[in-house]
Amino acid sequence: MSAIPNSIKVEMGQIEREIFEPLSQEGFNSLAIKIFNYQARYCKPYAQYLSLLGLSPSNIEQIEQIPFLPIVLYKDHDIKSFDGKAEALFTSSATGGTTPSKHWVKSLELYRKSFIRSFELSLGSPQEWAIAALLPSYLERENSSLAYMVKELIALSNNSHSGFYLYNFKELQQNLTLLQQQGVKTLLIGVTFALLEFIEKFEIESPTLTVIETGGMKGRGREIERAQLHNRLLQSFRGATIGSEYGMAELLSQGWAVGGDLFTPPPWMRVAIRDLNNPFHYMKSGKEGGINIIDLANIYSCSFIESEDRGVAFGNSSFKVLGRIESAPLRGCNLLLED
Repeated sequence: MSAIPNSIKVEMGQIEREIFEPLSQEGFNSLAIKIFNYQARYCKPYAQYLSLLGLSPSNIEQIEQIPFLPIVLYKDHDIKSFDGKAEALFTSSATGGTTPSKHWVKSLELYRKSFIRSFELSLGSPQEWAIAALLPSYLERENSSLAYMVKELIALSNNSHSGFYLYNFKELQQNLTLLQQQGVKTLLIGVTFALLEFIEKFEIESPTLTVIETGGMKGRGREIERAQLHNRLLQSFRGATIGSEYGMAELLSQGWAVGGDLFTPPPWMRVAIRDLNNPFHYMKSGKEGGINIIDLANIYSCSFIESEDRGVAFGNSSFKVLGRIESAPLRGCNLLLED
């Protein structure tokens, strides 16, 4: 792949800034086409994939024509659209001994801007919250994008009770109770198995508490369907709001579901549902299929990802995640399979 001219880098820098400005549908589509043309030229694996499909980027004029890159290619290829040194490497959790995906990140500041603005849109300013985290499996390995995001949000919360609690369930219970007594808005974000282990030992009544599960049993038990999980959490976190976070190591944006299982993506992220029998045909609103994701913030990797999750999208840009596509490799984040 040829070196990227400075003039192109300047142009992409401008587009990078535009991503987080208010976007009309026309504006979103225009940026998506510009980013596609850039990635089709400077992301070698994506260019090869387009070539194998027999597609010429010059023939792609509408956003609906853009092919989505199968996410599995992040396992064996460096999916990046920049030259020079990366600031970070994020990897997937490689559940069950599978090969982890690799995401070389050109700019951590771009990632910070994406997840902070996304958080603000769904939950308000991090400074309004005390943020507690139960993410032991993510802290016990390196290069977790989720652990990085939560660490930064905890720092922004500026509350002395914010932090990672690992397996310190008693301390967490005491602090959640104290924060409730003080009337402090509190966010508990945790991987599924850790939250379930916590509620085996403790129950809390806290209307000021929001619990966000990120999915994932990590081999600690059978996967549990999301609605069942939320019901169990509601029984032990009485009066709390229960929700979810949908993200992955290969992307730089997340969807948040607060008070249910309906995810809302930020304005620079879109979800489309593909036909499982024809990946180039898209399903109508409310119809189940495979989840395709456009993440404009992923400008220096690939912004057009064909995931291995099943879901349903709706006309207001919201979506639901229904589980894994049958035979797809298990993932660590949002690994919630139906019985």
